[in-house]
Amino acid sequence: MAIKTLPELAAAVSAFGRERDWLRYHTPKNLAAALIVEAAELLEPFQWLTAEESADLPKAKREAVRQEMADVLIYLVSMANCLDIDLLNAAEDKLAINARKYPVEKARGNAAKYDELI
Repeated sequence: MAIKTLPELAAAVSAFGRERDWLRYHTPKNLAAALIVEAAELLEPFQWLTAEESADLPKAKREAVRQEMADVLIYLVSMANCLDIDLLNAAEDKLAINARKYPVEKARGNAAKYDELI
């Protein structure tokens, strides 16, 4: 079965953990820690690369990045399952907040933090 939506992924991730009796280990603290570890592993293939090299990864390195991205997503979805958070709704809300903090007319082409925009 191909997973096509975030709710389908959430159900598959939950079933995977449940089948292995791992959900007892999936506390918010443990999942947050695992997420950070996986995010750090996502950074590793890019270490010491130039911006250009990082945008044009060799096939094997690109696959390693793909796998680490999947790990990050799975742990994030696991944490959302654990805390009963709708990730799509949370992302939608956060985009609205960011739109207010970073209005287009001030933020376009500017990497400054919202409290430093002029």
